[in-house]
Amino acid sequence: MIRTLTTTACAVALIAVAGCGENAGGASATRSGIWAAGSSTVFPFATRAAENFNRAQGGTPPRIESLGTGGGIQAFCQGVGPQTPDIANASRPMKASEFDLCAKNGVTDIVEIKIGFDGIVIATARTGNGFNLRLADLYTGLAAQIPGANGQFAANPNTMWNQVNPGLPSQRIQVYGPPPTSGTRDAFLELGMAPGAKLNPALAAIAASDKDRFESLSHTLREDGAWIDSGENDNAIVQTLTRTPGSLGVFGYSFLEQNLDTVKAETIDGVAPTLDTIADGSYPLARSLYIYVKKAHIGVTPGLQQFVQEFVSNGSAGRGGYLQDRGLVPLPADQLAAQQAAAQALPSMQRPQ
Repeated sequence: MIRTLTTTACAVALIAVAGCGENAGGASATRSGIWAAGSSTVFPFATRAAENFNRAQGGTPPRIESLGTGGGIQAFCQGVGPQTPDIANASRPMKASEFDLCAKNGVTDIVEIKIGFDGIVIATARTGNGFNLRLADLYTGLAAQIPGANGQFAANPNTMWNQVNPGLPSQRIQVYGPPPTSGTRDAFLELGMAPGAKLNPALAAIAASDKDRFESLSHTLREDGAWIDSGENDNAIVQTLTRTPGSLGVFGYSFLEQNLDTVKAETIDGVAPTLDTIADGSYPLARSLYIYVKKAHIGVTPGLQQFVQEFVSNGSAGRGGYLQDRGLVPLPADQLAAQQAAAQALPSMQRPQ
């Protein structure tokens, strides 16, 4: 689902090739409002920052869209000008291939700002059985192929969680999670599936000898109904858990914070997701959240730099700030100060490795 916070009537396609203000001949007029697109996890933080910014500054409200991290960066990288977003919201770092797409289309100066932390939550309905999942359980339960007793890879035969780990409930494996365009999905694969796979000796050997094959095996989720793509709207996953007893859901910590009356988080390797465990990295599925700013739009889109500064101000992204109320895990004070300095100086990022 694509969600938008805006007062404009303009619609946007997934990669936002055409924008508001175009005339019949295709020539773009200037755009008066800020436009940010991307991660569904960052969406509630960006909308809150936009509301506060607009309340203080007035003018055209910022337009915030939830396209998923991949979709937002694709739109951002289509070029420079009012037909493309000023900001890409991301729940993972920009990839080298995305940076190259930007460069190919003339987006050559990009500012990376870390806004805080989030944890990827494995959750169930509050009335459901408790799970103490291990990283190894995520791979063994959800990978499309796993090694058998003979060492050969075959389609995952596990249908119940207690087949994966006798300590888990005797429940059908049914997990609702984000689609391939989602940064939450990418982070789940990198932080959960891949480390879980490396705990299997056969996969550990492949990881050491053939990185491409290891990535294919550890990042390919089941398509037999055990894993169910559920769109970019994490709230929809939360609601599904209450309607589907015994199912699990994968989504961002901020959505857990907003729905503790109906869902609960399961532990990973004995660690529960909390503000402290996510901030100190002890929760295995902790991650950083980012916004990417098109430097060529600074001074062209009215208020763009001021909006970025509002996003990482002490009152918003700091400990006790209004974004923490939405579920953002704040950066340590020294890291936040570094991001505030970046929002002022606007250094161009280097190509990711």
